[in-house]
Amino acid sequence: MMCVGYVLLRLLSHLPLRLLYLLADMLRPFVWGYRRRVVIQNLKRSFPEKSEKQIALLARDFYHWFCDMVAEQIKFLTISEQEIRQRMVFEGLEEIEKDLEQEPFVFIYLGHYGNWEWISTLGLWLNEHIQTAQLYKPLHDPAIDALFLRMRSRFGSECIDKNMALRRIVQMKQEGTKAVIGFISDQTPRIDSIHHWVDFLHQDTPIFTGTERIAKKVGAAVYFADVERSSRGHYVCRMRRMVAHASDAKGEFELTEQYMKLLEEMIRRQPRLWLWSHRRWKRQRQTAAQTAQDTQA
Repeated sequence: MMCVGYVLLRLLSHLPLRLLYLLADMLRPFVWGYRRRVVIQNLKRSFPEKSEKQIALLARDFYHWFCDMVAEQIKFLTISEQEIRQRMVFEGLEEIEKDLEQEPFVFIYLGHYGNWEWISTLGLWLNEHIQTAQLYKPLHDPAIDALFLRMRSRFGSECIDKNMALRRIVQMKQEGTKAVIGFISDQTPRIDSIHHWVDFLHQDTPIFTGTERIAKKVGAAVYFADVERSSRGHYVCRMRRMVAHASDAKGEFELTEQYMKLLEEMIRRQPRLWLWSHRRWKRQRQTAAQTAQDTQA
């Protein structure tokens, strides 16, 4: 069944993106109910100053983008290098290459914002001697997992299992590999892996701290991927340096907190482009603290 589905997706991906957008527009009414309660609740809590009507408009805009994003992911299966270069623009890469002359790694904080999958094409714009990679969480379905791995590595980027991240990155350092590695760090941590909380979009939010800890361990410059959708099917990703040397960060979670502030600024600029259907706030501090106590007992 998955083989048939893959063949169908590949056939669809050969269509011009404008036709895939037309299909997305036709299917949008059927997607409108997808996790709608979660979407509305997340929007209301994140934008308490907005009226019911404004929240409804934000939800509508989100589903419009969500359908577009699905169309863009399908297109990504076979999109040409020439077309992706026209649709995905990167800025600030000269600074990244300069930092790699001094440091073994550049770590990039990403979010589930805009078309994060297309950012895996970064290697097309960098010096050919620089390796690009991104962490990923293996999916439960092996066939779907293989599909996404194939898509994400089409343009030479390596997919690193998040459970093997430190081991692989240390190996790259030992081999003398210069690499730019992306970390999507806006998911919800497991309840037994929560080490820090921040105020994010008016809500008490647990956050991943692994990116900062690994960056300090291996010696990396750290950047934030500031994404803007300039028009339908076109994105600009500006690489904003957070720190030239991770060890320069003073506080224990300084980089992590800075990332969350930058992410919130980006979301507020174009709210529709964030993955509002994700149950981002399903963890509560009191429950997490009690679980930690029970685990230690």
